[in-house]
Amino acid sequence: MARPTMAQDIERQVKELILERRLGPGDALPTEAELMEMFGVGRVSVREALKALQAVKVVEIRRGYGMFVGSLSLSPFVEALAFRAAVRHRRGEPGLAELMKVREALEAGLVGAVTAGVPEEDLAVLHGLVAKMEAEARTGRVARSTDRAFHLALYSSLDNHLLSEVLDAFWAAMDRVREDLDDGHQDPGVTCAQHREIVAAVAAADGERAVRAMRTHFDGIRTRLER
Repeated sequence: MARPTMAQDIERQVKELILERRLGPGDALPTEAELMEMFGVGRVSVREALKALQAVKVVEIRRGYGMFVGSLSLSPFVEALAFRAAVRHRRGEPGLAELMKVREALEAGLVGAVTAGVPEEDLAVLHGLVAKMEAEARTGRVARSTDRAFHLALYSSLDNHLLSEVLDAFWAAMDRVREDLDDGHQDPGVTCAQHREIVAAVAAADGERAVRAMRTHFDGIRTRLER
């Protein structure tokens, strides 16, 4: 196993500093000079480490203002996920299918928990999104943005910010490679019916029915991928 470079060691120390000081996105970090003094390292290594941390949204450098804790967003993860899926798919490997299986496992595993108690306002949002899908279906195709909004709204009652980010990351990754799915897209009437059934199951607080409805929805997507 290769030993970490000086820059990699500095990356680790900066992360530890953020944790120890309980800093969050937007909080100020020590200056470049202060980091050099704190860690007893040179400018080149510090800059290399900061550039790597900036790439993964851990650090944000604002010219003329200083350094701050970054957004800590999952966008680098999304990029890597999408690129990996696209490369494997273009090579005839099941990259997109694997991506969808992970998303299905997440959603089918969680939708039952949603039925335990969905606020009326959340149900109203879901019903509204299904109505929007039905209006879009009359034009020939349900917008992916509406479908995406539905799946995010479905789990909002769980009040889990990380879950929302992870699910949206899978959506974003699929969007990056969606041109591979454009031929033979699902019938919009079927799409609406499947989402309507998911909402009906959630409204009835029927966890098993909700899981079946979600599995059926993913069966259609899986069929398209297998083509």
